[in-house]
Amino acid sequence: MLYSRMNSTAPSPLPDFPDFQPREGSPADFPLLADFLSVAHPDAPRSVVDLERLEAGRTPGEPHRRLLALRGDEIVGLAETGVPRMDGHPGWLEVMIRTRPQEAGGELAETLLRLAEGHALAHGARTLLAQVHEDWWEHDFLRQREYAEHDRMWNSTLDLRTLDFARFSGTQERVADAGVTIQPLSALGDFDDAGQRRFYRLVAALLADVPSTTPVSLWPFEVWQRRAGHKMLPEGVFIAVAPGGGWVGLSELYLPIATRPGTLHNGLTGVLPEWRGHGVALALKLAAARAALGRGFTHSRTGNHSVNRAMLAVNTRLGFVREGARVTLRRDV
Repeated sequence: MLYSRMNSTAPSPLPDFPDFQPREGSPADFPLLADFLSVAHPDAPRSVVDLERLEAGRTPGEPHRRLLALRGDEIVGLAETGVPRMDGHPGWLEVMIRTRPQEAGGELAETLLRLAEGHALAHGARTLLAQVHEDWWEHDFLRQREYAEHDRMWNSTLDLRTLDFARFSGTQERVADAGVTIQPLSALGDFDDAGQRRFYRLVAALLADVPSTTPVSLWPFEVWQRRAGHKMLPEGVFIAVAPGGGWVGLSELYLPIATRPGTLHNGLTGVLPEWRGHGVALALKLAAARAALGRGFTHSRTGNHSVNRAMLAVNTRLGFVREGARVTLRRDV
């Protein structure tokens, strides 16, 4: 189980509020909701595609509520409760509140937080999480309400056009000397169910070793397949292949970011412990970057836990520019 589910009853009727009208949100609201979220935080714009991907990744029966605060036909606030994608431990649920900038931290925010937390508690939450950027108003707002920092991640972006591949020729030689080859996933057989299961086993082994505040929760294969597997572009994923044919590392650079034209998302990059120290992780990222450029993309964007010093060092060598911290706040209830 990724979460603790006490019951799956329909949400209780909503009370009346004097300054806004609450309404359960649905996918039909995504165009207006994407605009609202982009206004709420212009530095983290959202698209309809982003919202559709999150919706498609939810499993049947998992607790989720998207409550819109309306004034007339305008969305002025959002209270959302759901299963965390990164810290999906039993009894952990995530809450998210957003308002228009002019109402940041006010009475509307207080009411939305009560609604989001109430829905989480009704579904058996023992731990509440909230993901915010460190310089957003929600950070201090939640810290003043018994939420404490749980984890910190750094987002960073690489301008692929500035990458001097020749500067890393020594890395390529070290990898070759170790007998490791870097190959696109598309060259390693069909990405059918069997191919996806083999890839998933490598992902699972690498995620178990990612430095983070708490161990990374692993999605079951069927959930991973629903959220990631069927959306992957094998030509944008690279595998480190050992001399005996075993898969020992990977780098995922495959998902276009709708709100950032020309930018691909750089997902998991990792190497099994016994094959580290040969420059394989760096070689994987270089191969993925070269492929991205060949497909016409100009930037790569990624996120790393602040305690993952080894991968942060790799990114620094490549020229990734670090942005503000994304903080996970936690409140045990």
